[in-house]
Amino acid sequence: MHDLGAGFGYLLKGQRWMARHGRHYGFGLVPGLITLVLYVAALVALALWGQDFVSWATPFADDWSSPWQGLFRGFLTAVLFVLALLLSVLTFTAVTLLIGQPFYETLSEKVDRDVSPDGTAPESGLPLWRELWISARDSLRILVRAVLWGVLLFALGFVPFIGQTVVPVVGFFVTGFFLTEELTAVALQRRGIDLRARLTLLRSRRTLIWGFGTPLGLSFLVPFVAVFLMPGAVAGATMMARELLGEETGAGDQEGDTEVGPASVDE
Repeated sequence: MHDLGAGFGYLLKGQRWMARHGRHYGFGLVPGLITLVLYVAALVALALWGQDFVSWATPFADDWSSPWQGLFRGFLTAVLFVLALLLSVLTFTAVTLLIGQPFYETLSEKVDRDVSPDGTAPESGLPLWRELWISARDSLRILVRAVLWGVLLFALGFVPFIGQTVVPVVGFFVTGFFLTEELTAVALQRRGIDLRARLTLLRSRRTLIWGFGTPLGLSFLVPFVAVFLMPGAVAGATMMARELLGEETGAGDQEGDTEVGPASVDE
């Protein structure tokens, strides 16, 4: 229970850090806004043409009598849209981080310097293109895991009672774990920690991860909230990554900070 509260505390600390460094906040909104526009466009397209797609994909039902044809295709259309919403929640962070990699990387470094006792931050030493490649590759691997979990939980959702009680709760915890992995990856990847090692590290403190990621995932269900919370979520995940690695944290949050904006990593 202590780790659950600590994880939620890091989520709040990240938002407070961004509130006190407001001049950097606008930069953090840009990647989320771009991702939001792309996702909304995709969901609107699915809502408009999802029924047509299902009809095209189920030609065997063309000769079915009413009302079975309508019920069957209507059910598949609803399932398709629900799966799209679930994938949107699971992948929004990954896509936003990929689009905003230059800024979020610099923002994470700024948080590290701000809370580090000696005012320094680890650097990967990799060129920007290499970091983008690693981030995209790891995000794809996480997406595959998230999709498998999503399909499993969706299937279990049809089990009476369990599907309406236990499965939704488990789903939120799974979503919270994957969201936290994507967010902490910004700081951990900069420290040279690969995906397998990151997952092992996060699993060693599951309740801490759930305390951070589960309420964040729940808040992402509210339209537009994810866009405004993303910069602070990156900041909080960076602070939590330091605890996971046992790195010392000082008072931090000094007012005499330097400007943060999109920047490439030194080669």
